[in-house]
Amino acid sequence: MNASIAHSATLAARTTDSLQLLQSVISLDEVKKTFSSSGGESVDVIEDITLDIKQEEFVSIVGPSGCGKSTMFNIISGLLEPSAGTITLRGHDPKRGARIGYMLQRDLLFPWRTIIDNVCLGLEVQGIPKARRYEVAHDYLARYGLADFAKQYPNTLSGGMRQRVALIRTLITEPDLILLDEPFSALDYQTRLVLEEEIVSILKDAHKTVVLITHDIGEAISMSDRVAVMTQRPTSVKKIYDVGLSRELGSCLKARSDVRYQTFFDSIWNDLDIQISGGAS
Repeated sequence: MNASIAHSATLAARTTDSLQLLQSVISLDEVKKTFSSSGGESVDVIEDITLDIKQEEFVSIVGPSGCGKSTMFNIISGLLEPSAGTITLRGHDPKRGARIGYMLQRDLLFPWRTIIDNVCLGLEVQGIPKARRYEVAHDYLARYGLADFAKQYPNTLSGGMRQRVALIRTLITEPDLILLDEPFSALDYQTRLVLEEEIVSILKDAHKTVVLITHDIGEAISMSDRVAVMTQRPTSVKKIYDVGLSRELGSCLKARSDVRYQTFFDSIWNDLDIQISGGAS
């Protein structure tokens, strides 16, 4: 075994052992999904996803485009029903009182609402009185360095700041599980690196459990405790990597410069089995 992978495997095993002592937050057991085409034919999108994610774990899902990653998220969040298999959130059916935060590729901030009113949206839907939701929102904005922008509108903020506001809007409802669906894809590379660092720090500080969908292998490696590699459609879990570099080193940027980073990258890339024009794979 490669020495760097062996060293990382030892450290990852310690992290895995500690995570095993924690409560399971979300469990998928032989989840399948089949759609019907316009011609009445069955289209298998998810063949089998079996995955267990523990309290405060950060897990990334990577796979070929169109393999069904977003379909999996829609099933977890209750927007779609699985065709077979079971999903439990803290041991229960997620439909019953599930608290799941879903952060999408776009921030989806309402342009006519101030930053604080955007942050308060979830609390407003829950019927929390205005004075109380403003109190909570001000606390969150101050905690993450955005208090001075509470009365501003989204068009006055940079893309990175807007995504931070979107994250605060997700956190403020105290979800059990946070789903991140390529939240950095619309940002420039430098901003993405900064936000990786900030968001991982915020989520760990808040003791949140996170599942990230990304096409960026480097992003997955630098942020995650584990990386699940999916097959081509109909998708299943091909392999799971115990990474944990950012947790071990305390920084996503340090994870990217670690000698084990490239080894993980090459292994995950090979597992994706993406065909490249010209004959390489």
